[in-house]
Amino acid sequence: MKIVKEVLDTGSNAYVTGYLHDVSEEMENHRIRPCMVVCPGGGYEMLSDREKDPPAFAWFAAGYQVFALNYSIGEYAKELRPLMELSETVMMIRRRAGEWQIQPDQIAVMGFSAGGHLAASLGTLWNSGRLTDRMDTENGKNRPNAMILSYPVITAGEFAHQGSLENVSGGDGELKEWFSLEKRVTADTPPAFLWHTADDNVVPVENTMLFSMALKRAGVPFECHIFPSGVHGLSMCNYDVDTNNESCGKWFSLSLYWLNHLFGYQC
Repeated sequence: MKIVKEVLDTGSNAYVTGYLHDVSEEMENHRIRPCMVVCPGGGYEMLSDREKDPPAFAWFAAGYQVFALNYSIGEYAKELRPLMELSETVMMIRRRAGEWQIQPDQIAVMGFSAGGHLAASLGTLWNSGRLTDRMDTENGKNRPNAMILSYPVITAGEFAHQGSLENVSGGDGELKEWFSLEKRVTADTPPAFLWHTADDNVVPVENTMLFSMALKRAGVPFECHIFPSGVHGLSMCNYDVDTNNESCGKWFSLSLYWLNHLFGYQC
């Protein structure tokens, strides 16, 4: 394994860590690999360790090149910094795809909770004028090819997770509404895999349901799983992250099958 670290110049301490497979002449079929970018949750106030390396290593074990994003939080989460950081990360991966043995049209973003909001923000707002006015998005090279959204924060409406929306908007009411992502889905939004638990008492399941309905209306391919029960913040749903839940733990194999099929990747 090769580990790389890239600091992002957005006025905070944001950085991205990459976990890359060694190139082997014995594995010619996997010289060039798809890529996953992981965004941990934490309400845009902190970054959950349980939702960063454990899923990153699971995708690495499945054959993917993986990057984990430590994006701006707290006071630094406003002014679109997290969105710009994820946008820059995807563009950087495409620019250096040859160096890092990555298939440039097979880059997925995934996130948990507020990290799911960030991943879905890039998926829906990658070509928004508000973003392109702030940074060069290289003619859409910031657009991910797929999204995996785990119990994501989505809406600024009735079922909002207010803390996340307050932090990412900096308390700006108009910006908070702009970040109500079920209203930002278009035909240009990439395919998505979503999962949630029906009794999530932190981020209501309606967030996933609203986004799924918006994808359906826009004609965007998606897969959605609502599991009956499980606490918020399940991550990999195992003892390693202190949230063992065998039923919900099936989300990873389901999402892996979905993404492998979408990318035409055999691991």
